[in-house]
Amino acid sequence: MGSFSIWHWLVVLLVVLLLFGGGKVSSLMGDFAKGIKSFKKNMAEGDDASMEATADKPAGTLPGTGAQAATPTPNRDTAR
Repeated sequence: MGSFSIWHWLVVLLVVLLLFGGGKVSSLMGDFAKGIKSFKKNMAEGDDASMEATADKPAGTLPGTGAQAATPTPNRDTAR
């Protein structure tokens, strides 16, 4: 009684197809895929934007204090 067999899932699939039709289910799955792609794209853009924001900060002062920050040493890979 705990798990469903393949026959249970086939009956559920048949009922869903009868209620909504094949075209409606297909369009819903397409919209779902577009939403996932959009979410992944926005997550990637968010990471890029946060990296750019931290790179654009001036190294002269500490945020919120006005105190002078130590001058960072250049990275070997980026100094070339």
